[in-house]
Amino acid sequence: MSVRVEGTIRVNPVEGRTKSMGAERSNRADLGGRLSMDLSRPAKRHRRSKDGETEASSLSPVVIFAHGAGAPSSSDWMLRWKNMLKEALQAVDVVTFDYPYMSGKKRAPPKAEKLVEFHSNIVKETATKYPGHPVVLAGKSMGSRVGCMVASMEDNNVSAVVCLGYPLKGINGAVRDETLLQLTIPTMFVQGSKDGLCPLEKLEATRKKMKAPNDLHVIDGGDHSFKIGKKHLQASNSSQHEAEEAAVQAIAAFISRSLEG
Repeated sequence: MSVRVEGTIRVNPVEGRTKSMGAERSNRADLGGRLSMDLSRPAKRHRRSKDGETEASSLSPVVIFAHGAGAPSSSDWMLRWKNMLKEALQAVDVVTFDYPYMSGKKRAPPKAEKLVEFHSNIVKETATKYPGHPVVLAGKSMGSRVGCMVASMEDNNVSAVVCLGYPLKGINGAVRDETLLQLTIPTMFVQGSKDGLCPLEKLEATRKKMKAPNDLHVIDGGDHSFKIGKKHLQASNSSQHEAEEAAVQAIAAFISRSLEG
């Protein structure tokens, strides 16, 4: 059951809660990427060709999904979320890639700013491959931060951003909100309530300062990767899958509003 409290929709514990802020806007994309794909949008975003095959319409988004600092695009987490985004958003494709530091000997990632050019090139390549389709940037942790940097660039017309576990708090504890405050396009946050890298009260304060229309879906009991402890799941009589499914449906609703608004 959902109960509206002071403008916030609160959903039962493991399903999380969704908070909305501002009116959504839509921008059309014209950008590109590198590969590892799969997606297609809701029924009304497709048309039937003469031979009966379903064709993606120009409203079907292409999603570019960036990994976090510690695991590549081939990790179980990335593959699971790629499939969930594919099914929920039904975009023309979901493109994943690995940042250069992931190849060869294992090493720590460089500063996020040093990954922007590579990420931006992926966006441009993908847009070239899917002309006319809105581009949505999604990212896990560090990948979401770099994605926001790319989305704020003048020469990258991104339609929306999805941040999965945004790392708002830096190593020294400082709030890293500069990039978020520069954004002007619809931005969706999905955060675990127990994510130490993004205290919800600090994210809420940042959201209030943002120019961009934005939503927040909280996975109650979730950590930085949305993992929920067994005791919390038992207490709520739910499952990890149900919590993540609620989150991805919130993302799908946000993207739909943003692209159609």
